[in-house]
Amino acid sequence: MKSSTKQIALIGIGIALFVVFTLCLQVPIFENYYVCLGYIVMAVYCCSIGVISGTIVGTVGVVLYCLLISGLRGMPGWVVGNIVIGICSGLAFKYTRLMKNKYLKYFLCSVAIVSSTFIGIFLMKSIVEMYLYSQPFLLRASNNIFAFIADVVVLLFAVPFCEMLDPKIRKFIDGNK
Repeated sequence: MKSSTKQIALIGIGIALFVVFTLCLQVPIFENYYVCLGYIVMAVYCCSIGVISGTIVGTVGVVLYCLLISGLRGMPGWVVGNIVIGICSGLAFKYTRLMKNKYLKYFLCSVAIVSSTFIGIFLMKSIVEMYLYSQPFLLRASNNIFAFIADVVVLLFAVPFCEMLDPKIRKFIDGNK
């Protein structure tokens, strides 16, 4: 199978997994917000397959999820947030991959996850929704603080999964060339 065909197939599988994890494994935390376990898939893709692939999985996955559940409501903010999270956390995974010190590696990835989720969900999503819904920034930010916290927890929880699955995924991808 050609490399580009394999890449497209892997991204399609990732998008499907993102949507399934998000739809089927819902844990309510606040009003109408649920913990998004699809972020585990996004993190694994950012770590093992690449920054762009992981970002596409998270972005297209959240678009499909929003379309299935609530239509366009909230989708633009989630899209912008997932782009920021995918790129920043993906780059952190990429540049810390070969580090020998696991504690430093986890620390740097954790800092990247918390800061990118803060920028992506708390700030960017709030700004997009402020303009989209003509509501004050503080109102949007007060709603998005819960999404920020929940998403950070899931993404930090995903880091050990990334570490555990990365060698197996890389072996699978490299072994099928």
